[in-house]
Amino acid sequence: MALAPELDFEAFVALKKADRIGGGALGSTGHDYAYISDRQTRAAFSRMRPVELAVASSVRMYKQVWKNQLLGNAVKVSERQFPRIQSLAKQCADTLHIAQPQLYIVNSPVLNAATFGTDDESIILIHSALVDHYSDEELLTVIGHECGHIHNSHVVYLTALHYLTRVAGVFVRWIVEPAVLALRAWSRRAEITCDRAGMLCSKNPEVSARALTKLVLGSRKLYDEFNMEAFLEQYEEGKDGVGKYMEAFATHPWLPKRVLAMRVFGDSELFKRAAGVGTEAGLSMQEVDDKVRALLKGDA
Repeated sequence: MALAPELDFEAFVALKKADRIGGGALGSTGHDYAYISDRQTRAAFSRMRPVELAVASSVRMYKQVWKNQLLGNAVKVSERQFPRIQSLAKQCADTLHIAQPQLYIVNSPVLNAATFGTDDESIILIHSALVDHYSDEELLTVIGHECGHIHNSHVVYLTALHYLTRVAGVFVRWIVEPAVLALRAWSRRAEITCDRAGMLCSKNPEVSARALTKLVLGSRKLYDEFNMEAFLEQYEEGKDGVGKYMEAFATHPWLPKRVLAMRVFGDSELFKRAAGVGTEAGLSMQEVDDKVRALLKGDA
């Protein structure tokens, strides 16, 4: 198996710093939807040596191993192979103004999708169950969410977290644990950013919320009976319990929080303008982020 060239991590860090000054800076037209805590955490990573080293080694492993595994065990999406899904990916990429990512369909009964790779070469994995359970509109939300990871330069950190928890953590857990905890805390913030990206791609808050809550159920027999408001009440019921602290070890916020955070973004001027909905003025992104921060902390 031919080895891909190693990633120049110092050049990567320099590029990320340039992005924060230039196109990726707060207030730029392309990234205004991103959750501010996501941006701030990524900026801090360049000053955290354990995370920096973990990311560098993990993306090198990806370049050498992961892509070849996919080519042997998944189906590559193209204009000749599943053109409908390819078209949805193009629509999301055009919405977020990124290069069209490469998609693969993997055989799995679990409703899930993921993005791995580097900023230069990103791959989106779509589990086959998603295609079976989701409408095209709902798939737009999921693919848009994954494209949001690419748009906001999350991919190398997601790849690092994947390998540290599934490979390195098995053998040298005590060494990588500080990086894992830092990456998980960031990942929860990054999910908020990418839920917003999915909404921008679907342009329909109800569809986006439905796509997210289907992950909880996974049963076609229950989708029509699902009560969204009753589900969101679980946030109030669970926010004061001791079990809430287990979220600190998760890579995603609890789902009721994510849906509520999406509703806040749906009230923003940015989303209303992008989706062409509503005539009244919406919330500023600072107001949205303040509300979401309180929500994630359990103070809302």
